[in-house]
Amino acid sequence: MIYTVTFNPSLDYIVTVEDFALGMTNRTTAEQMFPGGKGINVSFVLNNLGIENTALGFIAGFVGDEISRRVGDTGCRHRFIRLADGCSRINMKIKNIDGTEINGMGPDIDEKSIDMLLGQIQELQEGDILVLAGSIPKSLPEDIYKNILAMLSGKNVMTVVDATGELLVNVLEYRPFLIKPNNHELGEIFQTKLKTREDVVPYGRKLQEAGARNVLVSMAGEGAVLIAEDGSVYMAPAPEGKLVNAVGAGDSMVAGFIAGWLEKKDYEHAFKMGIACGSASAFSETLTDRAGAMAVYERVNAGRFEG
Repeated sequence: MIYTVTFNPSLDYIVTVEDFALGMTNRTTAEQMFPGGKGINVSFVLNNLGIENTALGFIAGFVGDEISRRVGDTGCRHRFIRLADGCSRINMKIKNIDGTEINGMGPDIDEKSIDMLLGQIQELQEGDILVLAGSIPKSLPEDIYKNILAMLSGKNVMTVVDATGELLVNVLEYRPFLIKPNNHELGEIFQTKLKTREDVVPYGRKLQEAGARNVLVSMAGEGAVLIAEDGSVYMAPAPEGKLVNAVGAGDSMVAGFIAGWLEKKDYEHAFKMGIACGSASAFSETLTDRAGAMAVYERVNAGRFEG
């Protein structure tokens, strides 16, 4: 079974506002509302690809009720832990003002609830897959990801981590199967700027030397790079298409890579599936399904890098 963890789920309120003006009353011309959070997005795409999984995490208040309802309505399994206090966050994203969003803080997570989640994760068995994705609320210890991977050490559970900074670096010693920084996040770790696909390879290898088995680097319009456990490196430019909604594209890439690996145990296929799912979601109003992903898969021009 695949399990995803979203520590701070949200209800994403995506609006279009024509001629937005600061200090004025602005009215929306279009609105969408989705359950959000990186782990939940991974669960949705896996579910859309026909791969059973269970979403874990915390919910609170009336927003948490709506998150739970909407996740359940998609047919996606979940075992969210309800917090006694607080309210899950609402994130507002202004669609036609590129990159403009206001993200809520989310509720404080008490120690008892943390222990409940760790108990759920402790139940994982050999052959299961755990995806840890996204940031953590301030109320959680900064080493929570590291502690989870330490707890699973020796259980032969495949782990995937999509996080930034110390959250990511601290888990490397526990040899996660896959990590997925983007080029900016990878550059921040090493205090440099990485602009081309070739630029990211030596730094991806450094994370691999530190323990990561596979390093998948997303680069938006520049495509992606995979530094694989078997020593091979794959690169691909971004497939052509109209960007409609970038929210969840990176999470879709993670889900696609997992799906591709489970299908064939082949790194090139997993890499192409990751790019196909990420791009298909970016070209759509909603997260991709299998038909959308496979239509893009045929246009992914991946090749082995020999440098």
